[in-house]
Order: sequence, then structure tokens, then C-alpha cells
Amino acid sequence: MNILILGAGQLARMMSLAGAPLNLNVVAYDVGSKKIMHPLTGEVYTTTLEQAIIDADAITAEFEHIPDDVLTLCCNSNKFYPGKAAIKTGGDRALEKALLDKTDVACAPYQLITEKAHLEQAVKSLGKPLVIKTCQAGYDGKGQWRLKSDLEIDKIWSEMADFIASGTEQAPHTIIAEKMIPFDREVSIIGARDIHGNVAIYPLTENEHTDGVLTFSIAGKNNHSVQTQATTAFTKLANELNYVGVLAIEFFDVQGTLLVNEIAPRVHNSGHWTQQGCHCSQFENHMRAVAGLPLGNTELKQITAMINVLGQPSIPADVLKFADVTSHWYGKAPKPGRKMGHINVSADSMNDLADKVGELTEYLPEEQYPGLLKAAANLILH
Repeated sequence: MNILILGAGQLARMMSLAGAPLNLNVVAYDVGSKKIMHPLTGEVYTTTLEQAIIDADAITAEFEHIPDDVLTLCCNSNKFYPGKAAIKTGGDRALEKALLDKTDVACAPYQLITEKAHLEQAVKSLGKPLVIKTCQAGYDGKGQWRLKSDLEIDKIWSEMADFIASGTEQAPHTIIAEKMIPFDREVSIIGARDIHGNVAIYPLTENEHTDGVLTFSIAGKNNHSVQTQATTAFTKLANELNYVGVLAIEFFDVQGTLLVNEIAPRVHNSGHWTQQGCHCSQFENHMRAVAGLPLGNTELKQITAMINVLGQPSIPADVLKFADVTSHWYGKAPKPGRKMGHINVSADSMNDLADKVGELTEYLPEEQYPGLLKAAANLILH
């Protein structure tokens, strides 16, 4: 069976690895170069996108920001999963908020902004501080502002106005202001839905960020009190979108009540731990879903944490000395802050996991892995 993935980055790479044992032949479309290529070897093919669509039995995506003409072409084939509405919603916070409102899934109070008067109204109606985000083209903490004082309105508006002005009639740029919610932690739910509407949900993941980028994720803690809330939200949203594939939802946990922060219509960084922590990883379940295969077991196999490798030229080989430590490298040219790979660490207990991560930091120093020790202590020991 042939699968075409829109995007040729690390997520396509890991989907390809997961698909191979299922006899799924994967090629990727590099949106930047507009070439069809192999997501593992990097070999570039002479095949056109149009021919790749014809050759594919199913088409999926590794990210949300796909050019509309490409997305439309793929959707017109009736082979594209998770569906155009899901990809559009994941790439536009205004559409995301509309979906949450329609399905009665809770999120922070918000206001859309296209002119300065809207920003001034948001300050009055939502109060300060505000978190302000671009509705399109924002990720990993980019395209965001924090407004804490009325004195900041003019300066922030001038920056926001430039973004709004850069939009077009066909692709307008908008901004959203949200009430800043003091939250106890960020958690995410990863789940899969197949073409028949069957759903398989992974255990809740806790996440820690450094400078707006995910540093550390952990699964295996007792989250029964909020798992049901997350599962209900996932099911509502996935059913409304008639979703097929893996969907990730990030939440703020506010004293036991979950508020949606973001939706990602794809396999997700906070679900990388599933490669070692579960019987069937998020990557395999996504490939199963889009290929029309039965979903795999999402039960926790062992307590597992994921460490992001950001901007480093390699993962130290010494980490492989440790039992239950697995290295995943993406094969990209290093750049500051770029996601280069990840390390999964598994253990029989939280105390054992804390000890392992502590020992690993001997080879993962603070200057190269900022915030790791603190993030691990926050999530494992609290």
C-alpha cells in the first residue's frame, strides 16, 4: 500500500519507520522544494505531485501549514486524511476557537483582533495580563506577545499591525487575545480515530517548556482525575471533524479543570514517548488509521519520559550505556533551537525514572540542554 505524506521532516521520517513493518510504502512531498522524496534516505524522485497523488492509496500530512492549492489538490482525490477541515483548523487559531465553541469544549476567554479597537476592547473585557497570538503561522512560542500594562498597547499594536497587513484577501491574517490563565501544569492527550469512528486514546502526558519550546514530556503518572475530561474533549473534536489519524490536544490544568490551549491535527512532539512507552506508538497508529487498518493498543507499557534535543550536532553516545534509554535522531543540519532528535527514558517507577534522568544529565549538560534537570524534577517528583 502506498502512502503520500505532505511534509518531509522528522515526523514523516518516523511515520515511514512505523509504516515499513506494516508493508506501507511511504514517499513525502517537500513543500519547500516541491519535490517528491524518500523521508528516510532523502532520495529525490522525478515524480510530480499530481502523479504521486494518483499512485497513493492514502495521503496524510506531518504539519498544518500546507499551501492551499496543494491541500485542495490532495483533498479532491478523496484520499486525504485527516481531512481538509482538520488541517485548516489546526493552522488557524480563529477556526480552532470556533470549533471549540461549537463542540462546547472549554478554553480560555478570548477575542479576535483585526484592528486596534479590538485590542483595546480585549484589555477592558478580558483584563490584564493578556496572551496575544497570531492566528496563522505561529508555533513553538513564535508569533506571541504578553500585554501586562496599558502602556504596552501602542507598541504591541504596531507589531501586530504589520502581521495583519501582511495578509491577503484570500489568506487574511488575524490575531487572537486570550485571558492569561494561571495554570498548574500543561498536559496533552494523544489519540487516534479510524475511518469507522473507533477511537484509541493514550495516557495523559505532562509537558514542561523552556523558552516556549517543549523540553520534557512524561507519561505514567496518576492522572485519572483529568484523563476522562481529556478523553471527552478528544472524542467531541475528532467526531465533529470526522477525523482520521492521530490528533493531539494541549490543555492547561487549572485546579483539576482542563482548558484547551492548542489542537494539532497530526502526530505530536509530546507523544514521542509512545515509541517506547506503549505497545503501539502514535506513529504506527496514525499509519494504521490512514491505511484503513485496525488501531493498535494504546495502553501504557512502562513509565516513559521524552527529552527533546535542541540545536545539538548529535546525541551523546554515552546515553546508550543506560538501560531503557533510546536515542532518536532526525538527520537534520543543526541550528540553534532546532529540534534535532529526542531521547526516550523508561523505568519501572517514578523514583527510578528520576534517578535515570539525573544520571543522564552528566552527559546532557545544562548549557546544551537548558532546563532539563529542572523540568524533570518538576514533572517527576511533583
